[in-house]
Amino acid sequence: MNLRTAVTTLLTGGLWGLAMVALPVTAESPDPHMLYNQHCSACHGVGRLGGIGPALLPENLSRLKPDAARDVIRDGRPATQMPAFGALLDDDEVAALAEWIHEPPEEEPTWTDDDIRASHVVDHPYGSLPDEPVFEVEDLKNLFIVVETGDHHVSLLDGDTFERIERFPSRYALHGGPKYTPDGRYVYFGSRDGWITKYDIYNLEVTAEVRAGINMRNIAVSADGRYVMAANYLPHTLVLFDARNLELIATLPVEAENGETSRVSAVYTAPPRNSFVAALKDIPEIWEIRWPEQRAEGDEPLVGDFALHRMAAPDYMDDFFFDQSYRYLVGASRGDGGGGVVFDMDAEETIAELPLEGMPHLGAGTTWELDGRRVMAIPHIDKGLVSVFDMSDWSLITHIETDGPGFFMRSHENSPYVWVDVFFGPNHDRIHVIDKQTLKIAETLTPEPGKTAAHVEFDRDGETLLLSIWDDDGALLRIDAETLEELDRMPMKKPSGKYNVWNKTQYEEGTSH
Repeated sequence: MNLRTAVTTLLTGGLWGLAMVALPVTAESPDPHMLYNQHCSACHGVGRLGGIGPALLPENLSRLKPDAARDVIRDGRPATQMPAFGALLDDDEVAALAEWIHEPPEEEPTWTDDDIRASHVVDHPYGSLPDEPVFEVEDLKNLFIVVETGDHHVSLLDGDTFERIERFPSRYALHGGPKYTPDGRYVYFGSRDGWITKYDIYNLEVTAEVRAGINMRNIAVSADGRYVMAANYLPHTLVLFDARNLELIATLPVEAENGETSRVSAVYTAPPRNSFVAALKDIPEIWEIRWPEQRAEGDEPLVGDFALHRMAAPDYMDDFFFDQSYRYLVGASRGDGGGGVVFDMDAEETIAELPLEGMPHLGAGTTWELDGRRVMAIPHIDKGLVSVFDMSDWSLITHIETDGPGFFMRSHENSPYVWVDVFFGPNHDRIHVIDKQTLKIAETLTPEPGKTAAHVEFDRDGETLLLSIWDDDGALLRIDAETLEELDRMPMKKPSGKYNVWNKTQYEEGTSH
């Protein structure tokens, strides 16, 4: 890992520790700026520009009014790492903070194309490193990337031997999941504060980095491996890069035809469509960035051969799930309790409404075959349910009751089970194993009492799986996918996501895409 990234990691880790020190406050005359620096800056960034949490600026808070902001500050927020501060701050302090974050900063934050280019560093130009791996493994497609959020590191594991090949520091607060090139050689990381890092797995080297924005949600790599696109909360942009050296190709302002701008919740690669699809937070539209063979009359030219196709959405849809054909998009607005809809992207119309009250986590949905039909299962992050739908007519098959709200769900084509955690609530140390044919909970495991068990990822063949003990004094567990017995464990600092090269590059049906 280069010195630049290591120093950045050290500094951001230091800021985290500093910001979490509890200093006395003056309750009689709360100073929101001081309160923010004490309690908020570690996650939301210096100057409110974002970090592990979103940027707290008026243009980012159009759908979070001051009254709602007070509730979030006091009580926390499900499906995020936002804790409750009601025990640390009194009502006046909470109110002062909620009002202050809705006020514009003294200087309007910007991140221009010049800023992007100035941040760009290439350590190893594309094609300059050897094409043969510097390590030996049985199967290069059965490698795992493991993100360790406890001390901002990444581990590369051999999926056959469960041995660590390399461990290296990462940018602060990686988010959205690493993305591989189709051949599995390169992996791209995106951080909440806007950095994209390209890593050569074969040579165990960072090759290039660039900062795409101030607050970034995720990145996507095109199906042909030629392009990387970043989705930003701040500024309101999608940014396109050449995948080889992360050189800027174009910045796309995210604006409705009436001029209203929007944060981008996520961008996805749609391989069968040869396009990117973007989920917008503040505009009731679905955006598809198309290659030449997909362009249609009325598409808006962007740069080179790319074009933007706008689709009117029935409502705000900032959380997506795609069927395997990428024709049907299941969308919902996280947190509004309005249920979900199935949107046909070919016909550009809603074809079904789904009873998904509350907060479904569509990004964690998975599908499998049941009695000759394909079904879709989705966990909920505000209630102990997994909802199962028939994808032939989008009818509800059942709700599976769980021991609490869950966040991650995983399976594999070769596994009879689907795994779902109980991430939120008092039973967070449990994880359910659901039989995919009976739709019943077959086993409930408690791998480490008192510590959160979360996020399963299978190996290439679905024979073993990795499970996180999501704790600073945590571990990565290797489990037999058939017997459910623990085979081995590796101590880790709060391991979060695991990403198998084969499953991700082949779009295996049980893995999030």
